Amino acid sequence: MKLRIFVTLKPGVLDPQGRAIQHALGALGFAGVNDVRAGKLLELDVDDATDDAAIDAMCRQLLANTVIENYRIERQETAA
Repeated sequence: MKLRIFVTLKPGVLDPQGRAIQHALGALGFAGVNDVRAGKLLELDVDDATDDAAIDAMCRQLLANTVIENYRIERQETAA
């Protein structure tokens, strides 16, 4: 089973990487960018028998810092 894990900073958490990207876009002449929030995309290929609890535990224990980050799990459709 293929999974995509999206990890983003919680609202209110300072995002220096996002600020740097926003500043760079302005310097390159891209106007109208009011805010940028950077995050991570992780793609996992796990056994089909892996249950939701195990996937959630992976995210909570290693893939995301749940004090400052949120995560969202998407299952990818696989061709038969």
